[in-house]
Amino acid sequence: MRIPHLAAVAAVALAGFGGSGAWAADSELSGPVSGPYLGAGWGRFNLKIDSFGTLESGVSAITHSNDNAFKINAGYRFTPFFALEADYFDFGKPGSSFSGTGSNGNYKLRVSGFAPFAVATLPLGPFEVFGKAGWLYSDNNLKLYLDQPGQQVLQSSHSASNFIYGGGVGITFLRHLNVNAEYDRVRVENAKDSEALWLAAQWRF
Repeated sequence: MRIPHLAAVAAVALAGFGGSGAWAADSELSGPVSGPYLGAGWGRFNLKIDSFGTLESGVSAITHSNDNAFKINAGYRFTPFFALEADYFDFGKPGSSFSGTGSNGNYKLRVSGFAPFAVATLPLGPFEVFGKAGWLYSDNNLKLYLDQPGQQVLQSSHSASNFIYGGGVGITFLRHLNVNAEYDRVRVENAKDSEALWLAAQWRF
């Protein structure tokens, strides 16, 4: 099952629980209705690379790859329904193989960056469904390890900015600890269909 489908199933399930009278919106259950928060998350980044940009020469096939990723964030909830957030991402170093008319080899892409977000939330008692959209400013370092000639290494580094969006479901414990699962669509340069799945937590003050 694809990641977006998993996120959709989870959202429907939590929405169903939240719709019952037992989970009516209540600040005693869901925690502070507004204020600052800090958070962190661990996840999986799936890189769906299309090309190597300026380094590409006769490449005919590139294998998609993935790696572990983490993020930290800080934000402010103005109401239970709206927040502004800033995230720092480290998407790891995904890499795999490629083939071409000139040479075969392996690649590795190091991606990290910063993104401001607007976050919209639908509270359902201690549960919530949320969506977010922002702009990712990333630093990308690409290395190609060529089998021929002579194990040559090519490298390219550049900065880029791209739209990023996502959403997920969460639940609040102890009135302040929010735990959530999130899916993001990450438009990295030359890999615009990349995606990330996160398990994260936030402390709401």
